[in-house]
Amino acid sequence: MCAAYVYIMSNRKNGTLYIGSTVDLIKRVWEHKNHVVLGFTAKYHLTQLIYFEEHENIIDAGTQEKRYKDWRREWKIALIQKQNPLWEDLYKIICT
Repeated sequence: MCAAYVYIMSNRKNGTLYIGSTVDLIKRVWEHKNHVVLGFTAKYHLTQLIYFEEHENIIDAGTQEKRYKDWRREWKIALIQKQNPLWEDLYKIICT
């Protein structure tokens, strides 16, 4: 199995949040940024990658994604702020 990721997209600091998981983080974030797949992220213009974490496989990443989706909003914000206090778009980091 290959590495997988849990990630959070937003439209601005303290804005709307979307949590997902994928095995190809660069491709998936690009799809969100370019509204390739119509849905929640396209509707709310969630184009900034503000958090991600790596897991050993997609099963573990999917399990963590579900846990995070059950969290209270303030817990999610604390998680983001711990890794990315300025809510910068991390896409530029993973693409280099």
